[in-house]
Amino acid sequence: MKYRGWFVVGGAFALVGALLAVFAIFHGNFSPRGYVQDRYARSAAQDIGGDATAYRSDKAPSAVADELTNAWQPADRYVDASGVYLRYDEDSVVILPLAGGSLILLERVVTAYPRYSSTVGNAWGWGRGSTVRGGGPGAGK
Repeated sequence: MKYRGWFVVGGAFALVGALLAVFAIFHGNFSPRGYVQDRYARSAAQDIGGDATAYRSDKAPSAVADELTNAWQPADRYVDASGVYLRYDEDSVVILPLAGGSLILLERVVTAYPRYSSTVGNAWGWGRGSTVRGGGPGAGK
């Protein structure tokens, strides 16, 4: 009979854990993409085709980049006068200056790299610790 109490306590902990997990799934930010979507205003008129989804902020590009990189460390970061270019494993976040704030563009790396390669050059690798050319036997020869 005394083991029954432990089963009740264990079941209660399991239930609380499951509820916390469900809450985290539906209300959490599990990617840089989710972070931007939750914190910045959507600006659909400034989307780039079906590739880049646009958002706006009243903050300067450097401030937006600092907020984002404090929450999600990018694999690569490139900054110049044209903006801040952040590369993550699958997504890119490009933050461009606008009058009175920033334009934030979310895009998959596979379409962003060709678009911004003339700007970021070799500053963006392809995957953590590798180059755009790839690796493997005979790479770079």
